[in-house]
Parts: sequence; structure tokens; C-alpha cells
Amino acid sequence: MSAVQEIETAISKLSRQELLAFRDWFCEFDATAWDKQFEQDVAAGHLDTLAEEAIRDFRSGSCHDL
Repeated sequence: MSAVQEIETAISKLSRQELLAFRDWFCEFDATAWDKQFEQDVAAGHLDTLAEEAIRDFRSGSCHDL
């Protein structure tokens, strides 16, 4: 059995209260991981092209209010 399958099995056995606590924990865990990856991508310059395009569109008046 893979680690993912073991985790799935364990999660399926949680009580409602435990599941709520797990969701809160996992949401925070996932957000932290996403933030870390985003910061690494920014530092590595992976988003420079998108940022430049957004600035160019803004300056040219191509951005519109929603």
C-alpha cells in the first residue's frame, strides 16, 4: 500500500470533528507550501515575463475594471 493510500484510509476513518481539524491544518499547510513555491518562482524570475506584460497592459490602458 502506498503512502497516499495509507493517508486516504486514515482520513476516511476520522470522526467529523477530527476531519474538520484536519481540513484546517491541511488548508494552512497547503497555503504555506504554495506561498513558498510562489516566492521561489518570483526569486528565480519565472514570473518576470507575466509581470512585464501586466505592467505594459496597464500603462497602455488595456486593463479594464471588472
